[in-house]
Amino acid sequence: MQTVVVKFGGPMLATTEKIVQVAKKVIKEQGRGINLVVVVSSMTSIRQNLRQFASEITHEPSKREMDALISTGAQITSVLLALAIQEHGGKAVSLAGWQAGIQTNEKYGNARIDSIVNKRFEKHFELGEIVVVSGFQGITYTDNISTLGKGGSETSAVALAIALNAERVDIYSTVEGIYTADPQLVEDATKLSVISYDEMLEFSNLGTKILHPRAVELAKNYNMPIVVRSATEDVEGTLIKGDVDMEKNLLVRGVAYESDIIRLTIGYDSYETASLAEVFSVLAENDINVDIIVQAVIDGIKPTISFTISKEEFADALRVLESSKLSLGFSFADFEIGLAKVSIIGSAMTSNPGVAARMFARLGREHIPVKMVSTSEIKVSVVVPQEEMVRAANALHEEFNIAMKEVPAS
Repeated sequence: MQTVVVKFGGPMLATTEKIVQVAKKVIKEQGRGINLVVVVSSMTSIRQNLRQFASEITHEPSKREMDALISTGAQITSVLLALAIQEHGGKAVSLAGWQAGIQTNEKYGNARIDSIVNKRFEKHFELGEIVVVSGFQGITYTDNISTLGKGGSETSAVALAIALNAERVDIYSTVEGIYTADPQLVEDATKLSVISYDEMLEFSNLGTKILHPRAVELAKNYNMPIVVRSATEDVEGTLIKGDVDMEKNLLVRGVAYESDIIRLTIGYDSYETASLAEVFSVLAENDINVDIIVQAVIDGIKPTISFTISKEEFADALRVLESSKLSLGFSFADFEIGLAKVSIIGSAMTSNPGVAARMFARLGREHIPVKMVSTSEIKVSVVVPQEEMVRAANALHEEFNIAMKEVPAS
């Protein structure tokens, strides 16, 4: 019998009424003759309450204790869902992450899965039970509870699917699938029936919040298919897989964007004092993520290094740079706020030169200034003024005819 792993996020489990709806849905899914594992996130209200309780007691909680505390949120949700399944005629058992055999390293708050010991699942499948697993968590080799950080629940689902040799992972979401752009901002955005792992990785890294990159990367490494589908509508979702016939598909598959980008620039008196390695090593040591990087070294002009960061990390980046100014040797630092990143994505871009030029030409005709550029084999990103983000996204969506009907999944 085939095994399918499904994942439901916090918004779909926000109330007991929604939990009952999910229970009925998974009972129906199991009725198709499969072994079913359901991975759940914590109810948002519970997670917020737990953090609030901790903050009322201490401003500097230990990471180990916070992991033990926060993990209970998903455990409560998994128990409630198991009870709802039982109440509506199904068989179910809830398992915390450690009971499901998810073993991690000891980096509390952002642990990585090392292995899964899946001894218990076959017994529950033989009893006809739906196994409801608390996502976002595991246990260390020293028997301490750990949490997986951002993207932890979908990463749990993919890892379990790999360990159980499942047919696929279904990620139930508030949207019907992966779109060529955000349909709330781009009127002609259309749902993709199929997308490659590499394209999905770019979508995830460039601002699309449906799937975390670490879950996509794990699925790619083990060739585990993922389907992103609606939790409320019975419609086909988007299949994420390795082999997509790019020759028959669109040159550009989608447009992604991210608001509230900040450009930081540091300048040096001479090239000899400028060191990319030292700057970004210091930022990395302080867990500050840097995106687009531009170094300018021109005779007669003081060298500069510019890079983009998110608004959330701006204060930390300034603090780190200021405290390291002497060791890094830069003479000044400046920043620009009110920026956004707009990207075009498509695996077929690899064998089709001229895509970037066409992108820049269209933005030029729209009189949208391009402040920074970053490219890879399957994406081109530009930094533009924040107020031009939506107009740039719509113009590029139209320029590359992304709304054209694409080839169905096969």
